[in-house]
Amino acid sequence: MTTAALMIALFHHSSRFARTPPCRRLLLAQTFVSTPGRRAATAPTPPANPAILRRSPTTEDIEAAELDVELLPQSDALLALTERAAEQLGRISSQEKHSGSALRVSVESGGCHGYQYKMELTPQRAPEDYEFVHPVVTQARVIVDAVSLTLLRGSTIDFATELIGSSFRVVNNPQAVGTGCGCGVSWEAKA
Repeated sequence: MTTAALMIALFHHSSRFARTPPCRRLLLAQTFVSTPGRRAATAPTPPANPAILRRSPTTEDIEAAELDVELLPQSDALLALTERAAEQLGRISSQEKHSGSALRVSVESGGCHGYQYKMELTPQRAPEDYEFVHPVVTQARVIVDAVSLTLLRGSTIDFATELIGSSFRVVNNPQAVGTGCGCGVSWEAKA
C-alpha cells in the first residue's frame, strides 16, 4: 500500500505572530501522512520527569473517608509528567479564574475494557488524595485519590494537541494490559 501525503498550510495566529513584521512572517506548512490502520504509529510520548510527591494521605485520612484501600508506601507512589503537560498545567493555574487549580486524575469502572480515566480541574484536594508536583514547574499539580493511584502508579500524564483538539492523557500505564481501546480512554487492568 502506498502512503498518501497531504500538505496543509497553517497560519499561526498567536499574538507573537501578530507582532511579527509582515516581511518576516512565514507560511507554516505541516505534512500529514495517512497509513493503513494496522501500520499506523502514534507519535512517541516526549520524555517525562518523575513528579514529586508533595502530600500523601495518612491512615487516619483513609479511615475517616471510610475507604477500603491499602495506602501505597511513598516510595511506590509514582507518577510522571511530560514537559508539555507541566507547561499547560502551569498556564491554566496562572489564569485568574483557575488560580491554584490542579488536574485531578481518577479511574472509574466502565468503558469497553473495564476502566476509564476521568480528568478535571479542581481547586482543592481531599484528605485521601495524593498530590504531585512537577520538579521544575511547581504550579503544575496533579491530584490522584488513593484508590485510583493503585491503578495509575507509574503512569505518565501528557498533554497532546491534535487537529480535533487538545487534552491531557494518561500514557504508559504499567498497570494496564496493552494499549486499551482505540479511543485511548478505556483500558483493562493487569490481573
